[in-house]
Amino acid sequence: MTEFTPWSALLGGGLIGLASGILLLLSGRVAGVSGIAGGMLRPEPGTVGWRPAFLLGLVIGVWVFGALGGNLDSIRVAAGWPALVIGGLLVGFGTQLGGGCTSGHGVSGISRFSARSIAATVLFMTSAGVTVYVARHVLGGGA
Repeated sequence: MTEFTPWSALLGGGLIGLASGILLLLSGRVAGVSGIAGGMLRPEPGTVGWRPAFLLGLVIGVWVFGALGGNLDSIRVAAGWPALVIGGLLVGFGTQLGGGCTSGHGVSGISRFSARSIAATVLFMTSAGVTVYVARHVLGGGA
């Protein structure tokens, strides 16, 4: 992750905030990606069109980043498919347990001063820090 710059983080965060704000203003819905994806599995009338469009926009955004000169070659996933599937299922379980995902709580919830979202985000970040520490220093993996 040597390409990190404060400017890229600022731009990325600003774009995420802009997209989240536009979704809230135009539809009254928060940008919780797990809820958006989960809603596609059990669609309600009037929600069918915007959910796939939002998720497709995430995929297209990666393509646009690459087309504008962003370096996608440096992104490597060391885990195999079984670990990725198990990890994805665990993340899905965690989002159900926590009442939403990092985008729903961390972006939309905190910006609305939701105490529940602030608490959830503190727990997400603490868990991430502990996981990285254990993986790197206790289990001896990762760089």
